[in-house]
Amino acid sequence: MSPPAQVRLPPDRGLAPAFAAVRVRLGLVAVLFVLAGVGWWWTVQSMRGMDEGPWTGLGTLGWFLSVWVVMMAAMMFPSVAPTVALYSRMTRRRSPLSPLLFAAGYLLTWAAAGLLAFALTALVTRAAGDVLAWDRAGRWVAGATLVVAAVYELTPLKDVCLGKCRSPLGFLLGSWRDGRRGALQMGARHGAWCVGCCWALMASLFALGVMSVVWMAVVAGVIAVEKTLPWRRVATYGTAALLLALGVLVLTAPQAVPALTTPGADGTGEMEPMP
Repeated sequence: MSPPAQVRLPPDRGLAPAFAAVRVRLGLVAVLFVLAGVGWWWTVQSMRGMDEGPWTGLGTLGWFLSVWVVMMAAMMFPSVAPTVALYSRMTRRRSPLSPLLFAAGYLLTWAAAGLLAFALTALVTRAAGDVLAWDRAGRWVAGATLVVAAVYELTPLKDVCLGKCRSPLGFLLGSWRDGRRGALQMGARHGAWCVGCCWALMASLFALGVMSVVWMAVVAGVIAVEKTLPWRRVATYGTAALLLALGVLVLTAPQAVPALTTPGADGTGEMEPMP
């Protein structure tokens, strides 16, 4: 299916068409930012006292997924808002539901990514017990995860996925589906490209403390910069340098990493029981 022919849009120039659509769909963008703000507030309340540093326990599946989905809304809605606005501008019917379904499909893909992360963590725990404990392999795995994430920033796959995120018009034109079901499908597909772009950054969040609001904000900021900064190479190389520096510090001098909770150090690392 092709997008509506009557919608006049400029040639695909990266993020320019999406930012132009933001000015036309300010109400929709405001709704997404309000939802993100509510997500941040709820996440801060829910995760208070639960930061146990690298490889923090994830609790029960239901509890983790609920927190994860709200986290993703808080972290991702601001950076995906221009794409949603552009999608809304391109639809034939000015239905307020379709762009929200697009955002819901996007969030659904991230929920699936969270489910996979939970399953992998449970598998490792079952197979190797407390191997990810800080005083065992946890510190080394955390540092290695950050270094691998830095390397991924410079790979062709990262470049391709980020390109889809930074060229919303090209993505929408190439994957258009009509109707509400189509909105959900397109949102999910866009979410898949975003997961391909950001999975290493999310792995870094687990390595630094998935229940840390500070590191959650840092990762969200890095994602927004990569997706919106005009100087694409500066953003990706800067992110790679940051992740590499953090990885080296975690391996050699974890106490020098700001806001990093070192499990078992000076009584920090004790956490409130999760549901």
